[in-house]
Amino acid sequence: MKLYAISDLHLTKPDNRQALATMPPHPDDWLILAGDVGETEAHLHFALAILSGRFAQVLWVPGNHDLWTLPSDRQGMRGEAKYRRLVSICRDYGVLTPEDPYVLWPGAGPTCLLAPLFTLYDYSFRPDHVSAANALEWAAISGVICTDEALLHPDPYPSRSAWCAARCAYTEKRLEEASTRAPLVLINHFPLRQDLVRLARIPRFSLWCGTRQTEEWHTRFPVLAVVYGHLHIRATDYRDGVRFEEVSLGYPAQWDPKRGVQGYLREILPRADTAVDDNVYRARMTQPHK
Repeated sequence: MKLYAISDLHLTKPDNRQALATMPPHPDDWLILAGDVGETEAHLHFALAILSGRFAQVLWVPGNHDLWTLPSDRQGMRGEAKYRRLVSICRDYGVLTPEDPYVLWPGAGPTCLLAPLFTLYDYSFRPDHVSAANALEWAAISGVICTDEALLHPDPYPSRSAWCAARCAYTEKRLEEASTRAPLVLINHFPLRQDLVRLARIPRFSLWCGTRQTEEWHTRFPVLAVVYGHLHIRATDYRDGVRFEEVSLGYPAQWDPKRGVQGYLREILPRADTAVDDNVYRARMTQPHK
């Protein structure tokens, strides 16, 4: 029994849809879908109809593309309402979401809770000399403006930054409680740390990649591993002894069709390098939360 992860399936692309359809059965394994499955409810249905039948359990977190409201969307759900609708679809397939109780991993390896998160971003992944008020202008100077600015609506919040702050506050409370019970595997679409955002060609896209509010979650809480996507740059990194896995598939030019989607599944558990020192865990459980 293994826990695999993948993100950024981007099922708007026919090649990605065709490849996903050939995913072989993994009847004993679990799968993390770390966001950007697609851009419509139909894309999410397509993915979950396949994957919920081929894996014993699927866990999902939303990506920015998943939350878009397209001009062609007749229902026109925006912001929080769109997110809640996607959560409802996941539950119809028995898929776990950031709104469900964190589940204990039942397989081999360390005892841990799997924690799907939704934290969004707040434009704080920027140089210190760039103010929040000037952040979008700073990015635009380099020709970078994320499509989220037109399609990802924060309703009923006044801004995406406000929505992000609400999501972080909600998530922190849940993690504080969960961390008293077991170590955690954190699952998010967006990177939790700014230093993981390495975008050589479009560095100023970092604005839309996360929030500094989550920078220390991997040490503040007893975390075994962090799973994320969004960057389309597959990588394994370590920070303070914690493993960070960027698990994107990406657009067709970013993966090898000979490997298929299954060739890009990243094993998260069990892994020999996923461990937490007992003394460190006990210290993190008992220290006051900042």
